Amino acid sequence: MISELNRLVDLVEEHLGEEFDVGEAARTLGTTEYHLRRMFSSLAGMPLSEYVRRRRMTAAAADLVRGEGDLLEVAVRHGYGSTEAFGRAFRAVHGARPSDVRRDGGPLRSQPQLRFRLTVEGNTPMDSRIAEHPAFRLIGHAARVPLIHEGINPHIQRHVTSLPQQEHARLKALGNAEPGGLLQVCDDLDPDSREGTELTYLHGVAVSQSSAAPGDLDVIEVPAGRWAVFHTSGPHPQVLQETWAATATEWFPSHPWRLRPGPSIVAILDRAEDFSTATCELWLPVEAE
Repeated sequence: MISELNRLVDLVEEHLGEEFDVGEAARTLGTTEYHLRRMFSSLAGMPLSEYVRRRRMTAAAADLVRGEGDLLEVAVRHGYGSTEAFGRAFRAVHGARPSDVRRDGGPLRSQPQLRFRLTVEGNTPMDSRIAEHPAFRLIGHAARVPLIHEGINPHIQRHVTSLPQQEHARLKALGNAEPGGLLQVCDDLDPDSREGTELTYLHGVAVSQSSAAPGDLDVIEVPAGRWAVFHTSGPHPQVLQETWAATATEWFPSHPWRLRPGPSIVAILDRAEDFSTATCELWLPVEAE
């Protein structure tokens, strides 16, 4: 995956003056747009679309400082049809108007060209397995919440604590498939994994595909497929979030699997009374490269 990401960076440079087609780039690299976006954002710390915008505006700033054409020529050269649209994108990156940069030579916030390297540190134990799983259903209570990368998500916390205590017991009794127990499900994630973007969070259980869901519960249909299952144990949610991040930085680059669209599932196997520590399984939908 590291070589594919570096080739992706090269493709961005080759197409700075035009709309970048991520789907076509993924096909050229022999992978999927979904996996490419997820791996790029996880390793680069920014969405691919944001990197493309920053690189385009970095190149545009260089043209302005060198005096290579008027503002409209520079705008068109870098994929914008008007100086107004170009000016808005330019200010969003550099915090200054193009005319100011042309006159004063700055201020500029340049985005260097990225280069990915695999560093094997082994500091995050990766207790994992691949599971072949038939189609099943996820049933429970769903809500739209913003994505938060680190720490407890207060929106999810409010959603779960708003449920009556007896509802947790009812859900657990309905579960009849793997992953077992009460589940934390994230679905409809933005492929770029941008913090603050909305996702569907479901607090519920897994049931067989043939199981009927009570009318008051939300349902996510999950097709048959393979899953990478990661076992975690320790301070919660820190260890779980560290393992989730390490799947991108350590596990996927060294294994012949890629992410496929589908929900990410956390099964709580055991936990302290105050939830300060927990033993979990993280289920990620995967397919062979």
